[in-house]
Amino acid sequence: MSMLGLKINNAEVEAADGRVFERLNPISGEVASTVAAATVDDARQAVNAAARAFPAWAATGPGQRRKLLLAAADRLQAKAPEFVAAMASETGATAGWAMFNVALAADMLREAASLTTQIAGEVIPSNRPGSLAMAIRQPAGVVLSIAPWNAPVILGVRSLATPLACGNTVVMKTSEICPRTHRLIVDALHEAGLPEGVLNAVSNAPEDAGEIVEALIAHPAVRRVNFTGSTRVGRIIAESAGRHLKPALLELGGKAPFVVLDDADLEQAVAAAAFGAYMNQGQICMSTERIVVDETIADRFVEALAAKVKTLKAGDPRKGDTPLGSVVDAHAAQRIDALVRDAVAKGATLAAGGGIDGTIVDATLLDRVTSAMRIYGEESFGPVVSVVRVGSIDEAVRVANDTEYGLSSAVFGKDINRAMAVARRIESGICHINGPTVHDEAQMPFGGVKESGYGRFGGKAGIAEFTELRWITIQDGPIHYPI
Repeated sequence: MSMLGLKINNAEVEAADGRVFERLNPISGEVASTVAAATVDDARQAVNAAARAFPAWAATGPGQRRKLLLAAADRLQAKAPEFVAAMASETGATAGWAMFNVALAADMLREAASLTTQIAGEVIPSNRPGSLAMAIRQPAGVVLSIAPWNAPVILGVRSLATPLACGNTVVMKTSEICPRTHRLIVDALHEAGLPEGVLNAVSNAPEDAGEIVEALIAHPAVRRVNFTGSTRVGRIIAESAGRHLKPALLELGGKAPFVVLDDADLEQAVAAAAFGAYMNQGQICMSTERIVVDETIADRFVEALAAKVKTLKAGDPRKGDTPLGSVVDAHAAQRIDALVRDAVAKGATLAAGGGIDGTIVDATLLDRVTSAMRIYGEESFGPVVSVVRVGSIDEAVRVANDTEYGLSSAVFGKDINRAMAVARRIESGICHINGPTVHDEAQMPFGGVKESGYGRFGGKAGIAEFTELRWITIQDGPIHYPI
């Protein structure tokens, strides 16, 4: 397999010192990707290239930007087989998850294309006679995008599509875990005709990540930062951006609650809970981590969900014969195992699953979880979900909110007004009534509260994140000044 270089000024280049790093297949241990390991100077050169390209790209009309983004969506979808292979090799993802990533990411590029003519301002009435006052949105400059490995095409495209639509140039720091997958995104945009320097990609060895990111954020030309990943790393990004007074959009960890009220449609609730908890082995920021269920229906719900969970077999995604694949690495499998063992030792019931073979982790259901157990508060980021039984709506809301996170959530109940009242009380950026916690659409305002981050990707909310709002006036006629 050929070595992947850095992508600067649309050209593939080696790292300045010639270093590379390897990403290994999580199941076999074979080399999945060999990739250039950028130096700090390489990172700065990527920003310099984006800065040089910014004036011309910012001045490019919306029709041309739209045309390029639409072409990029087509190129991305044409690369679907390459994405399937890269994701299976680098992260152990199933073909189904890879194809879902490609389809939604293409939608995101098309949605971004539609935004090019929605970057609107307004005329504001002025108290000064003869003054025309306007609020105008303009491109901000160079945007640093940092996307994770777990939904690599969706989150990789999301990190750069709206910034490009708004007239910004971008430097993408690709994930050390899925560098080839992320580079396929960049290649699709370049093949669509994106001008030189508008989108650059920097890959780095894992041990160099902190130094590289700090240098990228500190570069004077970088005007916006967006990061999707863990809350632990998000804090580091936020602190660095704050020191340099750079606005940052952060979409971080989650511990999504799934509230099942006493009048819920149990068949639909079970289906949604299973999808939300186990899709992509539970390695989604929106994954259902806690099922908060009314005790009057809990036995029936758990029995039905356990039966469903036992059908969700995990295996090597390259064989394509199981609905679940591998977790990202052995450390993740060991961490999940430790959480399950801790819960069982403290009184939880293992209703289904619990088996682990290397990085193949069975879909696991824990019942009667309490706040004394680590898994009650810690993000598992794996194919395991906890059931917490409650005696009232007030207790359900308290448990749902009893977390540092606040990204996605769900409420199931046939009385929509009551379910809506519960949804309004849940502290999360996203809540779905009678739907799974895992749901995304390109045009929706996506983001969290509390330690799940701040800012919103998607639609017009994304325009606000990646443009500068300026006040410009035109004065007509003589003005009297007091001095």
